[in-house]
Amino acid sequence: QVQLVESGGGLVQPGGSLRLSCAATGIITSNAVMGWYRQNPGKQRELVAAITSGGVANYGDSVKGRFTISRDNAKNTVYLQMNSLKVEDTAVYHCNAKKYDNRMVMRADYWGQGTQVTVSS
Repeated sequence: QVQLVESGGGLVQPGGSLRLSCAATGIITSNAVMGWYRQNPGKQRELVAAITSGGVANYGDSVKGRFTISRDNAKNTVYLQMNSLKVEDTAVYHCNAKKYDNRMVMRADYWGQGTQVTVSS
């Protein structure tokens, strides 16, 4: 059974930083595309950042240059370092793992429960 458990959310002032963690069990993060998505009530879930099994990262336009996704293979954990936080970064942040086959067809899609990030003065 795959479990993704997020932690590290909280309340921070604008301009501050937070680091989110996603601890995975039942799946090897280095063999999956790991990502962070965020969502606010009534809005669609949006991609924040993702990292491939080869270590290639991509970011949503609104977070480029401020957020960094990384992976610790020994701990089977993925991180999201968030700097220069803005009020509009407020959301529930979800960890995601996607498994693809050799033809790049997605075969599995797992989600964590999410962690709340609130940016407010």
